[in-house]
Amino acid sequence: MRNVLLIGLGRFGRHMAQKLSDLHHQVLAIDKDERKVQDALNYVTNAEIGDATDPALIDSLGVKDFDLCVVTMSHDLQASLEITSLLKKKGASFVLARVSRDAHAEFLLSCGADDVIYPEKQMAEWAAVRYSSDHIFDYVRLSPSHAIYETDIPDGWIGHTVVDLAVRQKYRLNILAVRRDGVVDPMPGPSHVFAQGERVILLGSEADVQKFLRF
Repeated sequence: MRNVLLIGLGRFGRHMAQKLSDLHHQVLAIDKDERKVQDALNYVTNAEIGDATDPALIDSLGVKDFDLCVVTMSHDLQASLEITSLLKKKGASFVLARVSRDAHAEFLLSCGADDVIYPEKQMAEWAAVRYSSDHIFDYVRLSPSHAIYETDIPDGWIGHTVVDLAVRQKYRLNILAVRRDGVVDPMPGPSHVFAQGERVILLGSEADVQKFLRF
């Protein structure tokens, strides 16, 4: 369980706070809007009304005691910069800031943010990959060149084992898991026989996956 300070209860902040609470973390949420704060009391450990650009408020929170501080107001760059800088000056161990432009990320990182999240860009990239192919069902980018993909299996794989198909040697892909009827079988062995209706979760480069998907 981690102690999380979450600043900003807009749509993104609210959803993140709810998920953190579902994961049984302790969440203190801050927002200037009294209604949003009252609503948040239903799903966070505590919530306070306040302006996080105020140094006195940040002082009162004891930010050194939080494992994670999240600044969610991507629409207000000035406020995000001020809050991020204040949190780091007061000893916050890790500050995650939401951004809405690549340029904003550079500013926030220079002001002390330990990492940034750009949800609109990340979701747009996911949707582009997911819905531009008939065979991709999920996608997680690991680096600029490599990602994890959940895909259909080719008809030609049915009835053959992993070792028969020489997947790594032929396709330069690693099979992380097989999914069938909603059940995931992680790290299938070389004797796994592929069956109709199965999907595979693969790790590989975008170029190799796209080549593999031409079936």
